[in-house]
Amino acid sequence: MTEPHSPSAAADARHWRRSRRVALVLGSLWLAVWLAPLLFARQLDVDLFGAPLVFWICAQLAPVAFVLLVWRYERGMEQLDAQHRAGHVD
Repeated sequence: MTEPHSPSAAADARHWRRSRRVALVLGSLWLAVWLAPLLFARQLDVDLFGAPLVFWICAQLAPVAFVLLVWRYERGMEQLDAQHRAGHVD
């Protein structure tokens, strides 16, 4: 167990703050990708191959964006964890 004011505790707190920031930014992007087509559905009222453009965005683009955001989260967390392990002394 680390002491509250030890360098290790400060590094752990910094790592936790960065981890939360990554999750918050990517979660906000996902919310925008998911919510924007629904909010602007009337303005995006264009037919594309017999279906509204919003349908195509929600059915095709949103899942691809989700997978890319999960991939970016994994890479970002892997980098943060590697930095934390490199600077962390056990």
